[in-house]
Amino acid sequence: MKKPIRILSYFRKLYQSRFAFRCAVLAVTVALYFLAPGQFEVLYGFNCFHRLSVFDALWVIWMVDMVMQLIPSRRFWPLGSQKFFKETFRPLKTYLEENDRGLVEFILKSNRDTLLIGLVWFLLTAVIGLGHFLGWIPRNMLLVVSVLFYVFDLVCVLFWCPFRVWFMKNRCCTTCRIFNWDHMMMFSPIVFIPGFFTWTLCLAALAVFVVWEITFSLHPERFWEGTNSALKCSNCSDRLCGERNCRIDVPIPPLQFRPERND
Repeated sequence: MKKPIRILSYFRKLYQSRFAFRCAVLAVTVALYFLAPGQFEVLYGFNCFHRLSVFDALWVIWMVDMVMQLIPSRRFWPLGSQKFFKETFRPLKTYLEENDRGLVEFILKSNRDTLLIGLVWFLLTAVIGLGHFLGWIPRNMLLVVSVLFYVFDLVCVLFWCPFRVWFMKNRCCTTCRIFNWDHMMMFSPIVFIPGFFTWTLCLAALAVFVVWEITFSLHPERFWEGTNSALKCSNCSDRLCGERNCRIDVPIPPLQFRPERND
């Protein structure tokens, strides 16, 4: 029996290229840590953009990424990140009649999962901060750790995610409850460095997190495949998982920003 031929979706290819870029950023950051520590001066006070540094460009890239997460754009972001928008919501026909109880159970489970994940990440950040204040982790190393998390973010998307396996037990990134927590988690180590560079990134990441959580509180039906048919495998056009439904004989639906709604 022949193995099914798998094809890479647009978003799978896009995220693989982003992963390669992030690995390059990590390599450059580690090299600069040892060879040109003066580049890290942009982290402190208001030194950002006062001296030409590769980290100035990285600040711009990160800020643009976060702003783009708050703008509906299915060309640049997969449904897992965009599902909180009204435009990407495709309610099931039986949504109002049959899924109220299931939605409540989903909300309760999601709240438990996110509370646990938030606690684990808070403890990890606290350990990093304690190590910094005790002198075990140099200040510049905090940015290296953040860039390491920058790479690990896409390891979770493309290869293996401990949050999915150990905590949420969700199917894939499309149904991920914490997809847009990425920048907040990534920048948590640099919150201990006072400066324009660090705190503007942390505040922007916090804004993305707050918008995501407020939307979940007001419209949890957008986050569950039991009420939002756009999140179902059969309607998936992203195929970020790269493992399921990525076969030649299962056509990938075209990307649509404004999907048709079921009346």
